[in-house]
Amino acid sequence: MIRRRHLLALPLTALGPAQALTRRPLVFPRDHGSHPDTRTEWWYLTGWLQAADDNLPDALPLAGFQLTFFRSRTGLAEGHPSAFAAQQLLFAHAALTELPAQRLHHDQRMARAGLGLAEASTTDTDLVIDRGPRAWTLRRTQDAGRSLYQARWQTAEFAFDLTARATQPLLLQGDAGWSRKGPGPTQASHYITEPQLAVQGHLQRPSGRQAVRGHAWLDHEWSDDLLAPGVQGWDWIGINLFDGSTLTAFQLRDAQGRATWAGGSHRTAAAHHTFTPQQVRFDATGERWTSPTTGATYPTGWRLTTPTGTWRVRPLAPAQEMDTRRSTGSAYWEGLSDLLDEQGNVIGRGYLEMTGYTGPLRLSAS
Repeated sequence: MIRRRHLLALPLTALGPAQALTRRPLVFPRDHGSHPDTRTEWWYLTGWLQAADDNLPDALPLAGFQLTFFRSRTGLAEGHPSAFAAQQLLFAHAALTELPAQRLHHDQRMARAGLGLAEASTTDTDLVIDRGPRAWTLRRTQDAGRSLYQARWQTAEFAFDLTARATQPLLLQGDAGWSRKGPGPTQASHYITEPQLAVQGHLQRPSGRQAVRGHAWLDHEWSDDLLAPGVQGWDWIGINLFDGSTLTAFQLRDAQGRATWAGGSHRTAAAHHTFTPQQVRFDATGERWTSPTTGATYPTGWRLTTPTGTWRVRPLAPAQEMDTRRSTGSAYWEGLSDLLDEQGNVIGRGYLEMTGYTGPLRLSAS
């Protein structure tokens, strides 16, 4: 949802007080691209992989993966002609959760836009940090009218070369892509989702290179401000159900853990339901995991109640914290999780994100 979202303990005070984002109709493919006039933006690709010859859709996956690009408008040296002026910053986070070993590998990069170091196109999704064999990239083209994403990244421990093909129409979150995140006029974003992406490609690990396939979810969101005063963080899920439907849900929390806002959607073959803040409830089920790195304690089980159903969210591994303090100044939990019905059957899979458990999150100027 907001992902990506974790971003910014950055010095944005040069921008002054946040302004209300202007709501407008979205236009594609342009709105798949970057919006450098806004403060924060992210493209978030997550999913799970299985061996290319594995035909069991609900079997334990081989791995979960995340690639997220963030763009931040700094408000510094705006209008300065020098290419060295850090007016836009790009960050990227990548992670692999190996199963059944439950090992998490993750890495992070950051660079100022320009100078051949990093770019975010304004015409379509075309993102790059670094060049040559070390480049991390996410690019969108079209095939038969549907999005086709190509993602490549490598770290010291793993590498991916994946193609993610849209199998469903674009999902416009909220009201035609206008997603409220609080009661104030600035607390909103433009938010689009590409669910049920069909993935093919290769996974490189120290043990060798392996052909894989799987399912993925892509979020793209941009805003000038998201969090109302007093908001500590959020809990969010993006789930591809095995029947082809999709489920998004989030809650924003204050320092006492109380929900201050909520939302989401459930799209099936028959209908698209958008949830109001009063219709979404997250209840922790008691399971917890404490990070040995940051000391933060995260709920690792949730009961989710919405107008279209009640489900449980269960991570496939408890230790999926992303320590990205070197790039975005924060740490957050981002992990592959199963969705269970009330009888305990696994009916979907996707990612759970939890932020604000290591301290208050800052996404805008104070």
